[in-house]
Amino acid sequence: MSNVSNTLRIRESLENAIVDGRYVPGTKLDPIQLAEEFGCSRTPIREALQQLEASGLVRIHAKRGTFVSEWNVEELAERFEVMAELESTCARLAARRITNEELAELVSLHERCRRMAEDERYDDYYAENSAFHACIYTATHNSFLAQEALRLHAMLQPYRRIQLRVRNRMKRSYNEHEAVVCAIRNGDDSAASEAMRAHVLIQGDRFHDLVAALRTEPSVQQAIE
Repeated sequence: MSNVSNTLRIRESLENAIVDGRYVPGTKLDPIQLAEEFGCSRTPIREALQQLEASGLVRIHAKRGTFVSEWNVEELAERFEVMAELESTCARLAARRITNEELAELVSLHERCRRMAEDERYDDYYAENSAFHACIYTATHNSFLAQEALRLHAMLQPYRRIQLRVRNRMKRSYNEHEAVVCAIRNGDDSAASEAMRAHVLIQGDRFHDLVAALRTEPSVQQAIE
């Protein structure tokens, strides 16, 4: 296997592990241990970690090591604010450009989210929720915007996963999805934009709820100090 393909395989594997919550914010990634795990030299590990740093998923600190990105309260609020504006734009463009096939897929994902929410299956809802948002990014038919939205979405995934465990948040999330889907189906770009912004933006009580949830996760407590 070439160095390029090996680096790509390692980067994708580590990215999935971070997004899926196997490596939570603040986790230190040991290159020696990773090289043993992947059965390779440290060179592709180092290259993969550098790529993950460029995407914002990890931070490399000289003399300290490499860590899964974590942010304080202010940094977290800033990123959710940008995410809300990006996704608002995605929803607005999707309402104008979505194809019949993409709309059918969005409705199907929304229905799957409903079943997961009713059964309180957090991890399954989390996966379907990610696919729901990605479907809207695709429906913008703007590949650059979709790529940037996916990049920031991945950076915030560990926190969005924790947020879903806030009491009744999963069901409220589904109801907010309903408003987005209805607006997109009706081709109402303004309503779609506002519904998505309200869905993603974390402020007021919702932000305090998220911070409280983070404080119950020992592995990410340092991110909010």
